Amino acid sequence: MKPPFINAVYEFMMLKRYAKRTIKAYLVWIADYIRFHKYQHPKKMGDQDVRVYLTHLAVKRNLSASTQASALNALVFLYSKYLEQPLSDDIGFVNSGRKPKLPTVLTISEVQQLLANIPERQSLPVSMLYGSGLRLMECVRLRVKDIDFDFRCVKIWNGKGGKHRVVTLSDTLVAPLQTQTEKVKHLLERDRANPEYAGVWLPHQLAKKYQGANKSLEWQYLFPASKTSIDPESSLRRRHHIDEKQLQRVIRNTAREIGLKKSVTPHTLRHSFATHLLLKGADIRTVQDQLGHSDVRTTQIYTHILQRGGNAVVSPLELL
Repeated sequence: MKPPFINAVYEFMMLKRYAKRTIKAYLVWIADYIRFHKYQHPKKMGDQDVRVYLTHLAVKRNLSASTQASALNALVFLYSKYLEQPLSDDIGFVNSGRKPKLPTVLTISEVQQLLANIPERQSLPVSMLYGSGLRLMECVRLRVKDIDFDFRCVKIWNGKGGKHRVVTLSDTLVAPLQTQTEKVKHLLERDRANPEYAGVWLPHQLAKKYQGANKSLEWQYLFPASKTSIDPESSLRRRHHIDEKQLQRVIRNTAREIGLKKSVTPHTLRHSFATHLLLKGADIRTVQDQLGHSDVRTTQIYTHILQRGGNAVVSPLELL
């Protein structure tokens, strides 16, 4: 059971329709901040207390800059949105001096070997992770309408930081994705025949704006779950997307089975996508756009492999 204050913040974020993962992450940091200051109410604290806490994360806990930034984002939300006591623009905390780890990157032959051994059921979404450089949740949340076969691109809505972007689609995935769309169509026809089926989940405003869209093909998840289930929020029967943990397990287990010595996760395929684009001659700014990075410095970490010029964006899946 959540403490009353944390529960109140939770209810506020739910009402404002923040993403579930954002809610979970913010509540962890807010609770940690309160514990650190011996359970003082945040309303009685401010810049100085936030400064001390964030400095503690960097100096005593030795957390990375990105983790420290996550904590800062949570506290900025707490004070500006919930408590309506905005923090100063320059709090003056000590930034983390811990250097970010270099990403694990697979060679082209390792990617080829991995994809060749992924079980058929998960093969297409895993290929999308690499072929379009998607984050795990971006992949599993794709809707049928997000694939543009004419212009060979994938549209990502509300990615990390709420940003939208358009990424490349490999020609080699066109036919499998068209087949997948047909499978989704057949599943939808079966679901529509069930009087208990309430349609796919849609964000609140979209559900109000597009009446009936929850049972239209274009809004269905591209990679749907094998069974319908009861939505815990609405208590309605829906068909959710595939479980992201399933893809994580499949990738990790397959990498182990084929003898890869590297620690392989879904994000490893995104790292490999970026590095292989650079290898093929893509410009760093183009790779930044494909990945959806706000700051090119985030993308430059991949130049430890190779940095070359060139603007053409051809999916690295074509190299296989």
